[in-house]
Amino acid sequence: MGKTSKDKRDIYYRLAKEQGWRARSAFKLLQVDEEFNIFEGVTKAVDLCAAPGSWSQVLSKKLAAGTEGAPDSKIVAIDLQAMAPLPGVVQIQGDITKVSTAEQVVAHFAGEKADLVVCDGAPDVTGLHDMDEYIQAQLLLAALNITTHVLRLGGTFVAKIFRGRDITLLYAQLKIFFTHVSCAKPRSSRNSSIESFIVCQNFSPPEGFVPNMANPLLDFTYGTDNPLTGPNRTIVPFVACGDLESFDSDRTYSELLDGDYSYTPIDPLQKPINPPYKTALDLKRSNFYNELD
Repeated sequence: MGKTSKDKRDIYYRLAKEQGWRARSAFKLLQVDEEFNIFEGVTKAVDLCAAPGSWSQVLSKKLAAGTEGAPDSKIVAIDLQAMAPLPGVVQIQGDITKVSTAEQVVAHFAGEKADLVVCDGAPDVTGLHDMDEYIQAQLLLAALNITTHVLRLGGTFVAKIFRGRDITLLYAQLKIFFTHVSCAKPRSSRNSSIESFIVCQNFSPPEGFVPNMANPLLDFTYGTDNPLTGPNRTIVPFVACGDLESFDSDRTYSELLDGDYSYTPIDPLQKPINPPYKTALDLKRSNFYNELD
């Protein structure tokens, strides 16, 4: 499959390169904002699992464009992997399960807390849906843990979620901390994907709650013994967000969208800095040249 094949197949992949986004996922956050207006009044934001930085790009442009985009607007991006610099974004290469990371975030905000926390992190999927959902749920709970340390009262939390049969357990956990919880599926997210985005608004933890990363917030139980039944079962609204006239992420579009130009494939804006497969590629090249010698 050549480079142009992917361009033809995925319209948002193509548009991301044309519009200067580091990844197609930028459109997902933009479409969530169209539906929920999550950037209103935000001056301090945190991007968890930020690499390669497309959501940080969106935050940088949105917080700088509005009237709230004063010099005191701050964005902190956190990831275990290295990420190419972005203007107006402070980067922390760290672990979101560590209290020290949360302390660094609060320190960058001069002792204050964030108005918005977003997380587009996901594990390397295996194709075994139950396992993928469980690992993703644990990652989301880790993001929620650090969020309870850095998010102000009334703030908003947006994170990727894999929707499965036992997802009500996770919804119930989120409802403990937020008065409004919705599940959003942007148009730029493929229908064939089990991913959605949980939008949690008005952070209001229980009285007397003390943020603690020592223990997991929720022990998932898969199977028929789901204890959340009847009135205890949490039903979260599901919203398909994004303009219905926008592009369909599952459709293949012609290269000549407007019929006015001949499309030329463009390289991605930001290639991986130190991808996990780099060592394997270097070893393969070394063996190849050794065979030539």
